[in-house]
Amino acid sequence: MTICIAVLLGFLLDLCLADPSWMPHPVVLMGKCITRLEKCLRARFPATARGERMAGCVLAVVLPVGTLVLTSAVCFLAYRIHPVLSLAVQTLWCWQALAVKGLAVESRNVYRCLAAGDLPAARKAVSRIVGRDTQALNEEGVTKAAVETVAENFSDGVVAPLLYMLLGGAPLALCYKAINTMDSMVGYKNERYLYFGRAAAKLDDVANYLPSRLAALFWIAAAALIGQHAGNAWKIWRRDRRNHASPNSAQTESACAGALRVQLAGPAYYFGEYYDKPTIGDALRPVEPRDILRANGMLFAASLLALILGLAIRVGFVFLLR
Repeated sequence: MTICIAVLLGFLLDLCLADPSWMPHPVVLMGKCITRLEKCLRARFPATARGERMAGCVLAVVLPVGTLVLTSAVCFLAYRIHPVLSLAVQTLWCWQALAVKGLAVESRNVYRCLAAGDLPAARKAVSRIVGRDTQALNEEGVTKAAVETVAENFSDGVVAPLLYMLLGGAPLALCYKAINTMDSMVGYKNERYLYFGRAAAKLDDVANYLPSRLAALFWIAAAALIGQHAGNAWKIWRRDRRNHASPNSAQTESACAGALRVQLAGPAYYFGEYYDKPTIGDALRPVEPRDILRANGMLFAASLLALILGLAIRVGFVFLLR
């Protein structure tokens, strides 16, 4: 039951406090480790396609496995000292693995800027949560970017961490975060990372395969709960969930586009390079800034559904195994 209590407490702490800026975060440490490992591995492997692939494979093994081993050891030692200390450590890391409140706060900041008519501030605010170039986006482009990141990050910021922490506690959730952070830093198909980042990108695809599909189903259910268009969400998800280079990214985006009855995605610039991405959803109405708030409503409802169902299944298995 320790894991269930830690997950519940961690979820509540995230809802109340998000990620305080003063608190050291494991993802920041992971990012520093990735930077140092990349530098070290590139120096030791030949600068050829094969050499970069091998170096990337080493990174894709060392960081997640190292994270799992180290955090498991800390939890074990904490338990040997006192079970309450182990619960505290697990609760802290479960809290830090989740991103419900932070995602909502950041996207709401974008909405406030748009509502105030301050497009430059809205572009700056949305640049904090998206990877695309934002300096030339109009109001519709900024709104789409914010809505898309809320939907997409519901999978890797909420459902995936919840799934892995319910399966293996905070250490497995942080192992997942290591994989996800690695992909966000080196999993690009550009000249620098085409070969080096391939293993990280593939590993992230595998780790998110089930969570992304569960996230889409939770999103559709949440749309029904808060009065959005659940039927259309199901329809667009079934039709457009593969409209992305990644096998996972369009899962929740398509459900969100359908629920809002708008069209998302489409062409975008990343690091100055144009990408002709397919659209997701039907433009049954224009995108408007309040869609950010509607997406946040579905984010909270879907997150609570995922938590309740996940805890119920975990508790059920615990009692069945007794």
